[in-house]
Amino acid sequence: MTHFPPPVPRPAPVDVVLPCLDEAAALPWVLARIPAGWRAIVVDNGSTDGSAEIARGLGATVVHEPRRGFGAACHAGLLAADADIVCFCDCDASLDPALLTPFVDAVRHGTSDLVLGRRRPQGRGAWPPHARAGNAVLARMLRHRTGLRLHDLGPLRAARRTALLGLGLTDRRSGYPLQMVVRAADAGWRVEERAVPYRPRTGRSKVTGTWRGTWHAVRDMRAVLQQPPFVPRTEETAR
Repeated sequence: MTHFPPPVPRPAPVDVVLPCLDEAAALPWVLARIPAGWRAIVVDNGSTDGSAEIARGLGATVVHEPRRGFGAACHAGLLAADADIVCFCDCDASLDPALLTPFVDAVRHGTSDLVLGRRRPQGRGAWPPHARAGNAVLARMLRHRTGLRLHDLGPLRAARRTALLGLGLTDRRSGYPLQMVVRAADAGWRVEERAVPYRPRTGRSKVTGTWRGTWHAVRDMRAVLQQPPFVPRTEETAR
């Protein structure tokens, strides 16, 4: 009898990175909204509510990142990904990962290199005024720094994995999403934003839910904007 080696699993066409810190209540809805055939990578950043176990039970790939910080969790997910295209989405049910399909299409077809979601609040409490004001200030600062006429620095986004690794992202806190956009602009990427509905999150925000959290995020992002222009290299270490 001829024995054939077992087939080698093929990478998912798209990986969705979901940074997670105590999101047990939101995870079932979020993971149910991942498009069919895509892989959800839930990066547990020190949850104490059983988030990791819930995500694993729902079929997600779970990565543990002990270093606290939004950027640390996002980058751990990026390093764990192996799909050609990688998406990012918050894990608090404020954004629908199903909305990423046209983002991925734009990247795959080569019309954009980085697609961002421009958040449109749906209902009271979806986006606190202090968080919205901080976002608007940073968008103006980004426009002055890069020339990109963006309105939002939201977490819903898609790009090619190897290109993202080539940006050599170093921020591991709240500045990670902004550093991605700044370095993409410095590298000459085509950056596009698309309007997406933004729902009230499930549970309390760890960043924008308080003035203190918003201030720390703005501080981290201002530090990113003060960094020297990024010069792309032919080979880039990912860490």
